[in-house]
Amino acid sequence: MASRRPGTHELGQNFLTDPSVTARVVDLVAQRRGPIVEWGTGNGALTHGLAELGRPLYGLEIDGRRARDLDRRTGPHVCIEKGDILRHAPPAGAVIVSNIPFHLTTPILRHLLHSTAWSSAVLITQWEVARKRAGVGGATQLTAQWWPWHSFSLDRRVPAAAFRPQPSVDAGLLVIERRPEPLLDPLERDRYQDWVSRVFAGRGRGLTDVLARQGVPRRVAREIANRRRGSKRAALPRDLRSGDWVEAYRAAGPGR
Repeated sequence: MASRRPGTHELGQNFLTDPSVTARVVDLVAQRRGPIVEWGTGNGALTHGLAELGRPLYGLEIDGRRARDLDRRTGPHVCIEKGDILRHAPPAGAVIVSNIPFHLTTPILRHLLHSTAWSSAVLITQWEVARKRAGVGGATQLTAQWWPWHSFSLDRRVPAAAFRPQPSVDAGLLVIERRPEPLLDPLERDRYQDWVSRVFAGRGRGLTDVLARQGVPRRVAREIANRRRGSKRAALPRDLRSGDWVEAYRAAGPGR
């Protein structure tokens, strides 16, 4: 996983070696329009398959030697350059592809979500991160904060044996799409995200009380909580879906 440099001499790379995973990534990208941007090209395991799609492909790699070598071995529609993922601004409509280094998952995801021009992202991340970002088994605060503008889905699990050197945990294939019609106005983003963080940190006797303390009318809060209540336990903020968050936020009104 070619990445931003975590230290002076440490690159933190785990290369993808399973051709079935490579083929699935390429297939997912082929289903989406736009120029392709690969963050962290590494030894080209994904790059060569992506290049075969015949679309403009720009790759960013922290290891200058690898970047130059890979650029020489690809076609004229491919450009591989040395660069830092966390300093790169993706072009409009781009499909972002990345085998994300586990130790940089959160900063890279935050950088991606704060970038406003790309359209889709096909990412290999740590398994638990992929599950939580997709809301499987409960969503994280980061996912809830971005749901009105992006959708997250988990495509499949990727075993640790698919990489060399082999990491200690499995990975997951995560797909993020920018919503063509956002659930909230982008101008509401800062206010909404601050409100979500207060809900996650809020105290109360159950989700109904937590939401009510953040301005949601108790009747609406109760309806949302009952909708997400499991068979054996009360609902928690992590159980809410994108529509629940937007409904609760709107119900909280100006006083939120």
